[in-house]
Amino acid sequence: MFGLMVRFTCKDEAAAAGFDELVARTGEEIRANEPGTVIYTVHRVDGRPLERMFYELYRDKEAFEEHESKDYVRVFLDERNQYLAATEVDRLDFVSGKGVDVEH
Repeated sequence: MFGLMVRFTCKDEAAAAGFDELVARTGEEIRANEPGTVIYTVHRVDGRPLERMFYELYRDKEAFEEHESKDYVRVFLDERNQYLAATEVDRLDFVSGKGVDVEH
């Protein structure tokens, strides 16, 4: 398993609305086309209306690389910066968990 935790901070409320629309369009494609993407969730941060947290879990690094190569993900990566003031990315190596089928 391979994962990411990403914190996006939007520029303002209008930017947050545009970002959320971009995220919704991209998420539809991810759900329909990526069997190697185990979890792809987006959350608003309580008390910080301009922040979004992404939790992404992939079967392995190859599945992540496949995700990154998709046209709709490239569009997301190209368009997101117009909405954002900051981005923080943490790469995660899976240790254990509940809710996913893993062989460890």
